Amino acid sequence: MPPSSPPPAAAGAEPPPPPPRRRRSRVSLAIALAGILVLVVFAAGLVVVRPGPVAAWLGDEPARPTPVVDPPEPPPGPVLAALNGVAPMPDEAGLTQAIGKLVTANNLGGRTNVVVRDVLSGKILYGNGGATPTVPASTMKLVTAATVLATRGPAHRIPTRVLAGPKPGEVILVGGGDPTLGVNAKTFYPGAARLDKLAAATKKALGDTKPTKVYYDSSLYSGPVYEPGWDSDIPTGGFGGPSTALAVDGARKAPTQLGNGYSERSSKPDAAAALAFAKALGVSGTPTTAPPGTTTDAAATPSAAPSSPANPGDELARVESPPMVRLVEFMLQASDNVVAEALARQVALAKGQPASYAGARTAMTEALGELGLPTEGLVLADGSGLSRTDKLTAEAQTELLALAASGKRPELTEMFAGLPVAAWSGTLDDRFGQAATRKTAAGVVRAKTGTLTGNHAMAGIVTTADGRLLAFSILTDGVTAGSDAVRDHLDKIAATLVACGCG
Repeated sequence: MPPSSPPPAAAGAEPPPPPPRRRRSRVSLAIALAGILVLVVFAAGLVVVRPGPVAAWLGDEPARPTPVVDPPEPPPGPVLAALNGVAPMPDEAGLTQAIGKLVTANNLGGRTNVVVRDVLSGKILYGNGGATPTVPASTMKLVTAATVLATRGPAHRIPTRVLAGPKPGEVILVGGGDPTLGVNAKTFYPGAARLDKLAAATKKALGDTKPTKVYYDSSLYSGPVYEPGWDSDIPTGGFGGPSTALAVDGARKAPTQLGNGYSERSSKPDAAAALAFAKALGVSGTPTTAPPGTTTDAAATPSAAPSSPANPGDELARVESPPMVRLVEFMLQASDNVVAEALARQVALAKGQPASYAGARTAMTEALGELGLPTEGLVLADGSGLSRTDKLTAEAQTELLALAASGKRPELTEMFAGLPVAAWSGTLDDRFGQAATRKTAAGVVRAKTGTLTGNHAMAGIVTTADGRLLAFSILTDGVTAGSDAVRDHLDKIAATLVACGCG
């Protein structure tokens, strides 16, 4: 059970969005809605007019011989308006005058590396330490988002399967790496696949054969379940969990979290998921790991309908996660570390690498190179940014953002659906608290934040007062100032970019 009072956040934890509270005044809401950003792909003439998946990527899946339990989610409606496609580009000198002292004379301690890049031209308009590899904290999730969308595609769904076991009535629950899998209707992640539905489909496939025993297989993942570079309190800090191929509700013990985002995590998520499945199936006893050689590739395509009675290894049923674009949104909005590590392993699987921390960093680096993005100075340890071994540059980060916004790789554009919006959603919901920054940036700045002790970051996109789309990255290192002061200062830099015509 969760503790009666929220424990302190882990040193490596990204602060989660605050608990639900009364929304702001209608005036503030109007400002936020009116200012919410749209990416205009100037070169390609493409306008992204909604934050969620496009209809084609969320359409019905082709008919399968085995049960696909959960239907696809309906696409969201358009909510955003277009930008000014001929807006003037800020002058470099004017931009330096506007934010230069905020960057270099900020009394934060340590160093502040900042790059501002024009999306249309790709030109760097301002740079300070932009080529210096720096710990990105949770802004590393932008790399994870881009690489998994590029390799898996926005429509990809992660399966959880049930195979016939060695004897009649025995079944094997096979994890495919879906971190959002739920037990029943009380899921933590909206639209998640569910074990109760998987159990119902399994019973139907078994026919007159009564289920008698549950095995489970989480062998798709290999290597350590925690990255060696994580701070020692991450496993118990409540903001991360073990990386296993089979888990429910992001490895949470219950599909809930406290007001500060803390969720108690299971130390053995695969065993916990198997036990929940057994209960849904009506099988008593404790599930055990599957005997060697009794399962096939957990990422396999649907097999033919099982024979009657089923032969060992026949696929009896499966459920599938929400589409990848939704998983990316879950990861970015709440800075979900468990989802991030799962998506990094999806990149590994797509590139033929082991689904491990080592395989993921090899695959993600390869995927970045295939996107034409620089990898010099890049060090990838994980997909979440919890590791202090992670290093990237502000220049590379803004180049990634500019590519995603350019329309040259349309699948990357969908990562912006998940970026928190200033003073409105996700980890930016309670940011931009000063009156001036809130008035300027609310609904206009979309960015991913990052926090580790001594490291604070923000990277995303803004629209200037003249309507020009800019990508920016702020990476700090060795900071000695308090977290609230640092966040306010980073908010001020982003808000200044919004207000700046800087002609």
